[in-house]
Amino acid sequence: MSTPQKTISTRAWFELMILSLIWGGSFLSIHVALGEIGPLTAVAHRTTWAMLILWGYVLIRRLALPIQPRIWGAFFVMGLMNNVIPFSLMAWGQLHIETGLTSILNAATAIFGVIAAAIFFSDERLTLRKLIGVGLGFMGVATAIGLSALTQFDIRSLGQLAVIGGTISYALAGVWARKMLSGLSPQVAAAGMLPGSTLIM
Repeated sequence: MSTPQKTISTRAWFELMILSLIWGGSFLSIHVALGEIGPLTAVAHRTTWAMLILWGYVLIRRLALPIQPRIWGAFFVMGLMNNVIPFSLMAWGQLHIETGLTSILNAATAIFGVIAAAIFFSDERLTLRKLIGVGLGFMGVATAIGLSALTQFDIRSLGQLAVIGGTISYALAGVWARKMLSGLSPQVAAAGMLPGSTLIM
């Protein structure tokens, strides 16, 4: 299955910047929450409140919902790979490593995403331009947070390996979404995976 390469609009770039602020800020919020509750409870809160908000949005907008059992099965798997596994691994990892290092390691999602896409999709070739792009993005995150955090990297650290495992799960979730959920609106796809995530948690 292949799709033509697309360009990113100015609005999409702006939305991506807003998303990066929200996504990056979530690590600080989780760090604060972990001072009071366990990592799995924190993840359950994330998925439950996100489910209620997104389903409220979908219902208010009266967006069309899929009825095929195959799609709902795909939602369940997507929730596992895009929410349950990475959220849980990263929350547990934050108990053992610095929040700044967690954010930097999470930026590796882009690297693993490009590699996973190149493996599973013929139209997503692994070009030098892509590698330079994700490399610059990764170093940009590291520089913004503080390059000194990278000196704490230790492949023997289970906390760090847990966070990296979460980024790999995100990358594979992107592949799954493109293969199984590409015909759905982003809002429905996002809302659809959350009941399964919340049920598992």
